[in-house]
Amino acid sequence: MNLNRLLRKNIRRLKGYSAEEIPCRVKLDANESPYGFPYLLEGLEKTVSTNRYPDPEGRELKRAAARRWRLRPGNILIGNGSDEIIYYLITAFGGPVLYPTPTFSMYGIISRILGEEGIGVPLDRSFDLDTEGMTEVIREARPKLIFLSSPNNPTGNCFSSERIFRIIKASRGIVVVDEAYQPFSSRWGMLRLLEEFDNLAIMRTLSKIGFASLRVGFLLARKELIDAVDRVRLPFNVNALSQAVAVEVMKRYGEIEKALRVISRERERLYRELERIDGVTPYPSEANFILFKVRGASDVHEGLLSRGVLVRDMRGSVRDCLRVTVGTPEENRLFLDSLREVLSRDRRR
Repeated sequence: MNLNRLLRKNIRRLKGYSAEEIPCRVKLDANESPYGFPYLLEGLEKTVSTNRYPDPEGRELKRAAARRWRLRPGNILIGNGSDEIIYYLITAFGGPVLYPTPTFSMYGIISRILGEEGIGVPLDRSFDLDTEGMTEVIREARPKLIFLSSPNNPTGNCFSSERIFRIIKASRGIVVVDEAYQPFSSRWGMLRLLEEFDNLAIMRTLSKIGFASLRVGFLLARKELIDAVDRVRLPFNVNALSQAVAVEVMKRYGEIEKALRVISRERERLYRELERIDGVTPYPSEANFILFKVRGASDVHEGLLSRGVLVRDMRGSVRDCLRVTVGTPEENRLFLDSLREVLSRDRRR
């Protein structure tokens, strides 16, 4: 049987998202928090019934999230991670789908999976939005969805608020601001503007703040938009254990914020240390990772891995660049020591 012949045409040449697990001593490639909160699991066996389906609407979690973000439960849709929410948005509204590049690859991948056109517009030299290029595409292609990740992955910077506003005002489609990394940013997000713009939606997630294993994401928008996306949501899409832990996260967010402050301080220290290393150019970051340029990035990546330190090779998105997640102080020290060793070895050759 020729499976390739049976595949849909848009899937035959599609390369899916790669999340390969590579053995290492220090894992700094996936933008995960180095800090977990296992004590939040205590006592949940008394509240989670393994023989019953989870609450299909996630009502308690919506109420907790609504209190946290000062919204109504009807303004919130819960997803099995942000990926599922992106999938639902494109399923519900279709394309074309517009996004800057480089950015989170799933905007383009899910567009292609669903047979919709994905249009990427390169960022400018300062990694900010090219509003002229994007508004031109808006006029010509009339995208139904625009995804803006701010802070952006992999560049780490926040886009200019003024440029985001210009794109929201120029678009007749829905502008989704993905704020996965907003908890690490010194800037306010777009949450307070939901009432001002009826075509604005915001995504948030628990994955970056210490709960990647839960796979809990949120879509925040006007109720009409939430109701429209809810039509394509799969039943029981978020499991009961994830819902229960996420409720505790919302109730005890102050404890999580302490770890976020530690990560942000370590990010600034890590950035300063990278600046001092000859041949390395780090880019300012408002996220929990730092993109840095280095000569011979491929060899440096392999050299780090040979020392047990895994970072992300971003050469496919940004020339000569690697991305390092901010770890614990000890993990960051091991990364910096290993990086200096690799570069020193290369200079001696």
